[in-house]
Amino acid sequence: MPQYTYIAKSLSGQTKKGKMPAKDLKDLAHILRSQGYILISADVKKEKRLKFSLPLLRTVPLAQKLMFTRNLEVMISAGVALPRAIRTLAKQTTNKYFKKVLHQIEDDIIKGENFSAAIQKHPKIFPELYCSMVRVGEKTGTLSDSLKVLAFHLERSHRVRSKVKGALMYPAIVVSAMILIGIIMLIKVVPQLSAAFETLEIELPKITQFVINTGNTLAQYWYLVILVIIALPCSLIVAMKKRPTRRVIDRILLKIPLISGLIRKINTAYVARTLSSLIQGGVSIVEALDITSKTVSNDLFKKSLQKAREEVKKGKKLSEVLEQFPEIYPPVFVQMIQVGEETGQTSEILAKLADFLEEEVTNTTQNLSSIIEPILLLLIGGVIAIFAISMIKPIYSMMGAL
Repeated sequence: MPQYTYIAKSLSGQTKKGKMPAKDLKDLAHILRSQGYILISADVKKEKRLKFSLPLLRTVPLAQKLMFTRNLEVMISAGVALPRAIRTLAKQTTNKYFKKVLHQIEDDIIKGENFSAAIQKHPKIFPELYCSMVRVGEKTGTLSDSLKVLAFHLERSHRVRSKVKGALMYPAIVVSAMILIGIIMLIKVVPQLSAAFETLEIELPKITQFVINTGNTLAQYWYLVILVIIALPCSLIVAMKKRPTRRVIDRILLKIPLISGLIRKINTAYVARTLSSLIQGGVSIVEALDITSKTVSNDLFKKSLQKAREEVKKGKKLSEVLEQFPEIYPPVFVQMIQVGEETGQTSEILAKLADFLEEEVTNTTQNLSSIIEPILLLLIGGVIAIFAISMIKPIYSMMGAL
């Protein structure tokens, strides 16, 4: 759709200048007329499509979506018109991609589209959960309440992610630094020691020979090291986007002793929080299970929710279906859902479960940090010991020979 730079005037003589997408001049004139303006002149400019921008620039952090949702809820509750509220929030955001998307949403709403239909065009920013909550709010006339529930949901999700990222940041930095220093030592220091040992003409231990061969290889093919460092993360990202690879990785992660419990708690908390928010917002339990299955990241949880959707549609209770997956859902989770079904307070019970599990995630991440730290120290100490022994042992052998 072409972008028009236009000049228009109101009946009172007020001049308005701006940019607006429209099918043609007739469509542009019609849109401006509905706003009380008469089109004076317009120049067409081809729209820059977002799909040609770099993928890294086409992301919106969760914190920004949270702030947008929270501020939009406050403005709508105060009686501000939806297009004006979105325009104001677009001016405030510093993310250029998000700003452009918000302007597109504003234009779609001005043309007569519903807010839910407008945001549904941008699934990378507004997932199915977000669109469904907004759609229900529009139908029931409680959009501000739906946005309030969404803001609370996003806030809790952001808090859990921050806790997990904070716990993993320290070991990630330490391991990365250790690998980088190790590569530098092997490329720069080891070849020099290798040359010194060759002049002495002494028989080297196997561990020393292994370290020297590794260092010489890296020094000779250093460009391959850089290529691997760049290609490995990119390959992992591409592989993670493929369903079979993700399924295998998800199964492996749920069997690793240190992190399997944390992954179960994170995903279970997300399922509880999402179902609670959707049911509280007026979405049926079957539709809520369908939406949650599309947004949860772990493949095993996804399959369990898809099966639950089909079984609940046939008349089974949710607790009875989830009880068939003891490897991912803890017994207390199933029992509490059963209580909610019996008392008719499923949404409230799920919210309390989410609070409890999110607190457990916080405690687990703190404990994980305290466990990982000594393991990292042992790992670093072991690597240093191997390197030191491999370099010092030949020197002691030579001194002994003297």
